[in-house]
Amino acid sequence: MSKTQKKEVKKVVLAYSGGLDTSVIIPWLIENYGYEVIAMCADVGQGDDFEFIKKKALKTGASKVYVEDLREEFITEYIWPTLKAGAVYEGKYLLGTSMARPIIAQALARVAEKEGAEAISHGATGKGNDQVRFELTIKALAPHLKIIAPWRLWDIRSREDAIDYAEKRGIPVPVTKARPYSMDANLWHLSHEGADLEDPWNEPKPDLCMISVSPEAAPDQAEYVEVGFEQGVPVSVNGKKMKPIALVSKLNEIGAAHGVGVADLVENRLVGMKSRGVYETPGGSILYYAHRELEALTLDRATLHYKEQMAVRYSELVYDGMWFAPLREALDAFVNETQKTVTGTVRLKLYKGNIMSAGAKSPYSLYNEGFVTFGRDEVYNQQDAEGFINLFGLPLKIRALMMQREAKKK
Repeated sequence: MSKTQKKEVKKVVLAYSGGLDTSVIIPWLIENYGYEVIAMCADVGQGDDFEFIKKKALKTGASKVYVEDLREEFITEYIWPTLKAGAVYEGKYLLGTSMARPIIAQALARVAEKEGAEAISHGATGKGNDQVRFELTIKALAPHLKIIAPWRLWDIRSREDAIDYAEKRGIPVPVTKARPYSMDANLWHLSHEGADLEDPWNEPKPDLCMISVSPEAAPDQAEYVEVGFEQGVPVSVNGKKMKPIALVSKLNEIGAAHGVGVADLVENRLVGMKSRGVYETPGGSILYYAHRELEALTLDRATLHYKEQMAVRYSELVYDGMWFAPLREALDAFVNETQKTVTGTVRLKLYKGNIMSAGAKSPYSLYNEGFVTFGRDEVYNQQDAEGFINLFGLPLKIRALMMQREAKKK
């Protein structure tokens, strides 16, 4: 190699948030791998100051910074399909972080391809679910890329170690003792983990929530909200057509004011341990409730009940980072077929942390007052029920007769 020739420096794209972990990862990648580090910031509605973050990444050693606005794609391509599926992990978690990680990893892969990078890197720890979600997405979309997960490789073992590493290199660290929680925010939710929440006997502190008010502090007057759907997709609030970002933001505002959508749960992580988290999802909780109400009106019994079973599996796939798995994509085909008649309007009543039904209507409603009325009707012959019960109960009757016969032999 001549003196005029320069050795080509290989590139890595880092999922960068500007927090403590990713701030120290930039110099660590440079020092240990000799990489040119390209930072990729994903805007999923967390409300960060991306100009400040961009400057910090460059100052810390990144050669380039991408800020990817993923907000609308996050809603339409990730949140809406999960909502239509009715997927809720372990009965409480509306999958805010779980849905956000694959779209961030998808953006990482796009930037890596554009930059000709050979690897991607992330700041997820070896104890959590996010490492799985990031890396399964990369394996599905860009299997040629190397994956560098510093928390599984470096000598840093605690936040204190990371702070020391940063201070030695003059990197400012965003640490505050007033908010000791590990938090993840996006358009859909805000999660809280760690500190006093690690003991499941501890009630969350009164000032834990940063989006929703407490039920005690919520207004004494209930508020009604109407949500309109077209084929399972939310399209309006209180009769006003709204685009996805505006719609979710509006319902977050309404729900937060009444303290709805706060879920406290001990969940089963994919990596084998249980963890405790508190999730604030005010707008999402309203949408899930409304969607279920509309499905109750428009889906037949067999489809509704089967869909409820499928929703559990769908939630597990999303939670486990299997967004790009063939099974989830196949389940989407089933879900989309069921949603063809899930069109209409649902009215809900919000009051001090509660969401209550207050009416639903749809042009595809399967509810027929003529058949279910307790008044006189001309469409339902109650005598028909006798033959139905006789046939439906025939297996039970035959079994009972057999048992009686066998009992007499003893």
